[in-house]
Amino acid sequence: MATRRIGILTGGGDVPGLNSVIKSVVYRGSELGMQVIGIRRGWEGLTHVNFDDEASRTRYILPLDRTNTRTIDRTGGTYLHSSRTNPSKMKKVAAHLNAADYPTSEVTKGGVTNTVYDVSKTVLKNLETLQLDYLIAIGGDDTLSYAATLDKLGVKVISIPKTMDNDVRNTEYCIGFSTAISRATDAIQRQRTTVGSHERVGVFRIFGRDAGYTALYTAYVNSLRCGIPEFKFDKEKMIELILKDKRNNPSNYALVVLSEGAEWVGYEATEYGEPDAYGHRKKANVGESFADLIKKVSGEETIASDLTYDLRSGSPDFVDKLIAGTFGNMALDAIVEGKSGLMTAINHGCYAMVPIPDPKLGPRKVELDTMYNRERFRPNYSNKLGLPIFLTKA
Repeated sequence: MATRRIGILTGGGDVPGLNSVIKSVVYRGSELGMQVIGIRRGWEGLTHVNFDDEASRTRYILPLDRTNTRTIDRTGGTYLHSSRTNPSKMKKVAAHLNAADYPTSEVTKGGVTNTVYDVSKTVLKNLETLQLDYLIAIGGDDTLSYAATLDKLGVKVISIPKTMDNDVRNTEYCIGFSTAISRATDAIQRQRTTVGSHERVGVFRIFGRDAGYTALYTAYVNSLRCGIPEFKFDKEKMIELILKDKRNNPSNYALVVLSEGAEWVGYEATEYGEPDAYGHRKKANVGESFADLIKKVSGEETIASDLTYDLRSGSPDFVDKLIAGTFGNMALDAIVEGKSGLMTAINHGCYAMVPIPDPKLGPRKVELDTMYNRERFRPNYSNKLGLPIFLTKA
């Protein structure tokens, strides 16, 4: 049988565990007689590579083997690097391409309208040039939305979900989530000393633009109040509960966790900067805004701490290394069986292969009725019997 050539890429924000996926694919693939071709900088590697330019080939295409991946799982980040590139909606095409050759559309975000190009035909051509039999795409809901596009275009693709927001549909777990919660817990535990020493209110901002899983689970394991995007809380009541927590604490301090997309009644997060390839703009720091509000309403001193990027830095924890390696091997199992258009997942607490999520559905959201106490602004701790380990079903 001819040797299979497998492409692999990572897109979007990095998380700990990506290198464990890459290594598992390379090592297992070599045992199966496969060649693994790394595509650098995510989808940009397939939109910008110029095979007539040696420097471009070197920048974007990296053959992988046991030697150059031997130690990569010991660190975080992604050995293949990443980018936020959407081949369906490129603001400009690569320099060696002719923009007039590609269909365009108009995209409006934040009052700004841009003309964007769909360069999918170049992606298909580059996949053909690389002679890839399969493509493994690792990413969050944005990156995997284009994997779904390629699947419809006939490319044999297997997806692997990663995002510390844990909001990809069809799975209960995404690579990076456990490490993010572990890092958030460590940071909060360290900062308790300074918040408590000055008898203040500590407000922690955590990633979670559209879904509140990271803030909710951080609050769950640290017994804190939290605000999440799925529910606009009453600011007076939240402040009242926080101040009550402070009074009831012998050290006279209190803590609260907010998702970056959290809002309260009467407040709408402002966005700024240029939209990225998927239409997202940066959100103003809700942690600082709420800390200022607490001080204005109550006179209490506050500390606002941004825990966002620190949560995705460094090496993966045990859970992320275990799941990342397993997802990589599951992807190869699917390839051996000739399957495509699927994503590795955890469903009902068990490993599963599921369809790549439909991009039209958007990110997975926290189920308020079972997971969030709307009256107390904190996780729901009751009625967990029979639930899978991550307390939610895809």
